[in-house]
Order: sequence, then C-alpha cells, then structure tokens
Amino acid sequence: MEKLMQAADKPSTDPVSPDFDVVIVGAGIGGLYSLYKLRSLGFRVHCVEAAESVGGTWYWNRYPGARCDIESLQYSYSFDEKLQQEWEWSERFAAQPEILRYLDHVADRFDLKRNISFNTWVAGADFDEAGHFWSVKINNGSTISARFCIMATGALSAPRKGMFEGEDRFKGEIYHTALWPHTNPDLTGKRVGIIGTSASGTQAVPHLARQASHLTVYQRTANFSIPSRIGPVDPAEVAEQKANYSAIRAEQRRSTTGAVFELPHCGALEVDEKEREAIYERRWTIGGLSFLRSFNDLFTNDEANATAVAFVHNKLREKVKDQETAEKLLPRSHAIGARRICTDYGYYEAFNRDNVSLVDILADPIVQITEKGIRTESGEIELDVIVMATGFNTMVGALTQIDIRGRGGELLRDKWQDGPKSYLGMVMAGFPNLLTQAGPLTPGTLGMFYMLNEQQGNWIADLLVHMRDNDIIEVEATSEAEVEWVQHIQDIAKHTLHYKTPESSYFFYGTDGNRVFLVFIGGFNVYSDICKKVAGEDYKGLIMRAAGGVNQGQAPSPLFRESDGSKVATVFE
Repeated sequence: MEKLMQAADKPSTDPVSPDFDVVIVGAGIGGLYSLYKLRSLGFRVHCVEAAESVGGTWYWNRYPGARCDIESLQYSYSFDEKLQQEWEWSERFAAQPEILRYLDHVADRFDLKRNISFNTWVAGADFDEAGHFWSVKINNGSTISARFCIMATGALSAPRKGMFEGEDRFKGEIYHTALWPHTNPDLTGKRVGIIGTSASGTQAVPHLARQASHLTVYQRTANFSIPSRIGPVDPAEVAEQKANYSAIRAEQRRSTTGAVFELPHCGALEVDEKEREAIYERRWTIGGLSFLRSFNDLFTNDEANATAVAFVHNKLREKVKDQETAEKLLPRSHAIGARRICTDYGYYEAFNRDNVSLVDILADPIVQITEKGIRTESGEIELDVIVMATGFNTMVGALTQIDIRGRGGELLRDKWQDGPKSYLGMVMAGFPNLLTQAGPLTPGTLGMFYMLNEQQGNWIADLLVHMRDNDIIEVEATSEAEVEWVQHIQDIAKHTLHYKTPESSYFFYGTDGNRVFLVFIGGFNVYSDICKKVAGEDYKGLIMRAAGGVNQGQAPSPLFRESDGSKVATVFE
C-alpha cells in the first residue's frame, strides 16, 4: 500500500478521505488515455494492471499472426499532435509487436507508468456508502480506496477457458490465443490441433500450418473472412495523412465505426449484376473491412446481403482446391457481417497444404480431450499441441468475473444475470461512482477502440470535473434511464441482420430465447452525439448527490424511441 501511495501525485493527508480521487482498472488503450486525461486535470489517479506492462489485449494476444484489421495510421491515439507526427508505422495493418511497442511508447512519452501498479489484479470492489468511495481489493490482500472507480477492462480481456471435458488430462501442451506464452513456443514438427476459426483462429492457422508437421483445424461455425492486403506503408500516403491528420480525425469522429472507409453510394439491388460484381471485385481487391461498405444496404436487406454472400462463396471456392473442404468452409448460417467478419492473410490457402485438415465439429462434435489428443464422435486424433482459439467472454466477462458490490451490497454479477444493464454503457443504477469504458451497451467491438476510448474518456472526465466544481460526491444512473438505454439498443439492432444470427454470437448475451444485444449499432457518431446531448442537458438520466446527501440534477430518463427503421438504415450509408 505504501508503494501505491508513493505513486500518487498528491497523496491525501486526510485520514478519512480515500487514497485517490480515481482508481482505473486496466492499462490498455482506454486505461492509458483516462489516466493521461484525468491526471492532466489535476485528479489524484492511480491505475492497476494485471500484466507486467501496458497494452491490455495487445499485451496478452501474442499468438502467431496477431494483427489489427484497421489501418495503422487510423488505429492510434488522436489526442496529441506531436505523438501523431513522430510515430512511424512500418506496416499498413500493424502486427501485435508493433502495436505493443506503440502503446509502450505512449506510456513512456507521457510518463504514465509512475501511476500504474503492474502485476496487480482486482479481486473485488465494494462501495462504501458512508464514505461515498470505492474500496478495491487487490491480489496481495491490500485495498485501494478512491472516490471513483473506472473499469477500463475493455471488451476483449476475459478469455473463454475450460470449455472441454478432459483438458486437464492432456499430456501435451495447451495454449490459448488470448494468453499466448511470451516465450513464443516452437511448434516446428509437432502435431497441432486448433479449436476455433474466428478472428484469432483465422490469423493463426497459416502460421501454425508452416510450423506443424500436421495441423488439424476444428471448426464449429464457418465464418466469413476477407483477405487483408498487408504490406509496408506507402511513404507518400503517410506524408499525406500526417499533413491532414486533423481532418482525418474529424472524419473518424463523424463516422459510424470510428474508422474511415470509402462509403457506398447505393444499394446492392440498385445496380445491375455486372456493375454489382465489379464493385464487389474492387472492394475485394482493396481487402479487409472495406468490403462491407460495398453497398449501403448489406446490414439491413436480406436479398442485398445474399449477393455479397454469393460473391464471397465463389471466391472461397476458387481459393480452396479440395471442393469438399471448400464447401465445409463456406459460411451458410448467417449473413455476411452479421457475426464479426474476419480478415485473413492466407487462411483459406492454408487448406491447400498436404499437412492441414479440417474437422467440422457441428457434424462431428468434440466429445472430450484425452491424454493423447482430441476425441470427436468419429474417433480420436493424437496431438502434441492444442491451441484454444475460443475467443473471449466478450464485453461482459471482464466485469462479471470480479466481485463488484454496489449499494446495499448488490453484486454486479447478479444485477447482470439476465443481461448487462447500464446507461450509455458507462453509468449504472445502484453502483454510484462506478464508470465503465468500452464495455457492453456501447459501440464496443463495432467502434474503433482508440476513438471510442477517447470519446468515453473525455465524457467521463467532463462529468468528474462537473462534480468536483459543484461539490457533488456521488453519481449513478436512474433505473428508468438504464431500461430505456438497453431497450433502445435492442430496437436499433432489430432493424439489422445482426439480430437475425441464429447461433451464438458475441454480439449477444444469453440464449436464443432470452438474448440481449450488447452493442450500440446505431453508429459511433450517433452514440457520441447522444452522450454530448445528455451532458448538455444537465446530465439527464443521472442522479447526483452533493455533500450532505442532497440530490442534484435528477431528471427523467431521455427518450430514445424516436429511431425507426429508415433512420437506423442511414447510419450504414
């Protein structure tokens, strides 16, 4: 505890006051920005991080092939012009090591590490109603207290583990893509099995195939993956973007995802087949997520989406020589873009190698992991290494795995039993002074994380300044605001093909009979405008309590119901 107190810029000498004004959990993209922002505003702030250094997901995700699917010049912080100008990216789509070096550079450049305790994870957090602060329990048994607690745990930080019976019996090596050893194990000549073919699986397969004596890929759900045109950055393009960074960042903030793509001008059914195919071909050549912007109705019109599906299916049949394997790889259960689309660097081509085979575990389910390998209903395959590319308990798991207790000892895990509940994805009823970043009920995984975390970090900072200036000691959402915000997200999602995904998808919490859509899909720009409007209307939907227990600023929850199908569709244009 003494070490933590020494880390504060202005440790308090008042024995009844908390140790800090703000404690931040997580030193990834969001935690670093909030630490920088709040410290610059004079708050006594400290950050705790489970890893040995900064980076969040990019610290842990070191699996072979880990890479970003947003162009490097956009996938970065925008808050400091000198930082933008001085950092040089080497590739169009940065690989994990370069992204981690960038985040480490940011932490060093702004001297953020002096306010971070590494190798420190949170076991629980309790709200002290009498003192109006949070007591955060850390792994060494000590407690940090702060007026505010910001959970900057992000959307992709709770790996899904222990999914298969018998994992503990396997005599070989087991690795999870989200917890890849920093020693980078040598898999040369080994029999490798990888379970999962979403984002991390599609990136890892080509690299594992080049190392393994044989690679067995276990696929549950065939996913759409678009080739990404990796390579060195174009110096002329870098110079142009750096000369116009302010305009590019403004365009990012007004975009639907926080990233700039060439936008479509019409629907897929508004042009003839020849022109439609030409547009798809050009976008396919560009590669990556740009393909989903081929037309403005791909997320909202089944018939339009089917034209994109047919185009991609034909491309995949051309890539994979064995047509039986190709047919297994074709996604058929969902519209393109309805689940998270992947970007790959030779994923489908890997199945043309003699040492790669595919197991469809929907048709041939995994029964158990044995001492020697993986047993499906049809038999056992012996392996030396098993790679779990099973993803994350997305957005929700990072918060529910911590014992967080609010007013009256209410456990957050219980509050969220039927799905997450919060207002704007940042403030909750019954959990005063607890704020969340880039988690559920925000643009989340559909919003570029740097832009989203800067936007939310600024909104939270403005709220805390408002409270400090007005002697307000508590803030929480009204229950009505929570209910309306969650319902608003569901209402928007129902107008899109995301909502029609029949099988499990990390956009949802719960089962088909009781699913909650987790992501605000109305557009990053629309979300930003709503947050700005809430703040401009005296933080409508929030309850604030001044010293002495007097409520201030309580207002009816905002009405979001004005959105209809036609308005929702325009955010994808």
